[in-house]
Amino acid sequence: MRVAGQTRPANEGHPMARNRLSIAALALAATIGAAQAQTPRVKFEYWYGLTGQLGEVMAEHCKRFNESQPKFEAVCVGQGGYDRAEQNTIAAFRARQHPTIVQIYDAGTVNFMLSQATYNAVQFAKDFKMKIDWNDYFPGIRSYYATSKGEMWSFPYNSSSAVMYWNRAEWAKIGRTTPPATWEQFERDMRALKAAGHSCAYAFDFDTWQSMEQLSAIHNQPVATLGNGYEGLGAELVINQGLFPRHVANLKTWQDEGLARVQTAQTGKTIVQAFADGTCASMLSSIANHGVVGDTGRPGLEWDVAMIPVYEGFSRHNSLVGGASLWVMANKSKEEYEAAAAFLDFVLTPAEVKWMPNVTGYIPITVPAFNQMRDEGFYAQPKFKGREVAMQSLTFTPPTKNTSGIRLGNFTSIRSEVRSELEAIMNGQKTVEVGLNDAVARSNHILRRFEQTFRGRTLP
Repeated sequence: MRVAGQTRPANEGHPMARNRLSIAALALAATIGAAQAQTPRVKFEYWYGLTGQLGEVMAEHCKRFNESQPKFEAVCVGQGGYDRAEQNTIAAFRARQHPTIVQIYDAGTVNFMLSQATYNAVQFAKDFKMKIDWNDYFPGIRSYYATSKGEMWSFPYNSSSAVMYWNRAEWAKIGRTTPPATWEQFERDMRALKAAGHSCAYAFDFDTWQSMEQLSAIHNQPVATLGNGYEGLGAELVINQGLFPRHVANLKTWQDEGLARVQTAQTGKTIVQAFADGTCASMLSSIANHGVVGDTGRPGLEWDVAMIPVYEGFSRHNSLVGGASLWVMANKSKEEYEAAAAFLDFVLTPAEVKWMPNVTGYIPITVPAFNQMRDEGFYAQPKFKGREVAMQSLTFTPPTKNTSGIRLGNFTSIRSEVRSELEAIMNGQKTVEVGLNDAVARSNHILRRFEQTFRGRTLP
């Protein structure tokens, strides 16, 4: 039936007409598809500090993101080290050639908080509707990168904590099947190992992360005043007081008696290399090296990890997180920020958080991812067995003022000053008292210069 006034197009319904229409529709679809395929992705730069095998993992994570969707592209550039990543980013920001996201290690947190060059994570997540629950992060991880009010200004990414690596076979020779839980027991074990013919019961170096920062945290000892710097820029180092001088004196004694040995690249082997090849029976190191020891250990090496010993008379507290977080930089375009938000959402999905520990020794940074990994039997696999110890150490107690983290300006320089003095002490050039007093004096000078640079500013 036709409605009056309507006209029907000529040839409507004719087979040839229908074919022509179909061909035209296909051509239009192909044209649209081609146009979409040619639409360039929104690119953003991500600079990372890790190098070597871990640097390759960072590049692989970018590749995984780029292959997961067609709209955005992460252009990832290694900076040749954490220190360089921080320095290069600051210089690039001044020249307006900075990345959208940068990986900054724990020691650079306060510098970036006060830099006025970043887009704080809480606001960024709100502005770009990120799917993030800040409570998913483990408290010990969250506290290190949070403000004094508990707000996150960066996104935790690759995280670790320190543990003791020990050679089970060597300990079995002295009739022990469990690792030492106290330093006093550890000293007795070292003496027994030496008596049994072992020339290096314990390998250590001058890295302050293990010997000063982690040791102080698990004993609930301050590294600096004002809550390790969280409460203001007027903090001062106090490592020449409390437990740390005693521990340094013990290290010196153990070295002099041939129980322990300094192992650095300058001596021919790092502590990790000396432990992995069986030269030394134990060390303190990051859980991130768990995979390294597993991959490079000499054939038949029987080893395990345990929490760092505590001194008798002290209650154990949580250890500190190490590693780095991702900072979003200021003064980028909306499109770059949308791409950055998509990238951050991607790397924080449980699947990607779980992927990181599979290819590195890092720990899962969120509670849901850790629970999934545990329930799926990840930690029961021989290759990964023991990595849960780092989680137990990191979460042993709720963080206190002394175990939330260390919030000191130019902390990299402070670490260098302390490291230099530890070396002087072990070489016999200075006594423990003189060396640590000098370390404190020079470190406090660094802190006062930093405070002067940011005069009138307060930590968030």
